[in-house]
Amino acid sequence: MRVFDVGRVCVKIAGREAGRKCVVVDIIDDNFVLVTGPKALTGVKRRRANVRHLEPTPHRVDIPRGASDDEVVKALEKAGLLSEMRTPLKPLIKL
Repeated sequence: MRVFDVGRVCVKIAGREAGRKCVVVDIIDDNFVLVTGPKALTGVKRRRANVRHLEPTPHRVDIPRGASDDEVVKALEKAGLLSEMRTPLKPLIKL
């Protein structure tokens, strides 16, 4: 079983969007996935992300592969995760 499957809710742990939550929309290869926030909801643009820069959460929504942002928002609303997606996490600071 893959950790990063389509519909998995993740937290970005690197980059300018660190601490924000996103949803895996498509799997590109073993190292990269396509994620979206959607931007209007969490501030994460639809983009390719390295799996080493993502932390999976136990939450998963039921979406088809390559789902649009509107489909992702509807699935998050159905799962009751809209309020959780809006709140960013504080990124860990490595010393």
